[in-house]
Amino acid sequence: MDNAAIEDMFEAVGPVSIRRMFGGKGIYARGVIFAVELRGELMLKGDALSATLLEEAGAKRWCYEGKSGKPVAMPYWTIPDEALDDPDLMAKWARIALDAAIRVTEREADQRR
Repeated sequence: MDNAAIEDMFEAVGPVSIRRMFGGKGIYARGVIFAVELRGELMLKGDALSATLLEEAGAKRWCYEGKSGKPVAMPYWTIPDEALDDPDLMAKWARIALDAAIRVTEREADQRR
């Protein structure tokens, strides 16, 4: 997906910046990464509060096989299918992902103190 399409998709959270990473793209708003694009698929950041919502909406968690052969679950979920064709739903999920990213960032900052 090109950067302009990503920016349009996430316009509800304000300006976004896009950085290359892990063979894909990291998508940032308000200084935090809240979405990624890997292998042409967009995924949203989730945390303990939003994971259930994402799963209930049919989103799948990104997992990969670790060096030990065991699956490693990452804190990103696919975008619920119905949001891909509905800008209002996409805006809702973008805000949920950004809120999760902010909570995670704040929690990590608190742990470093």
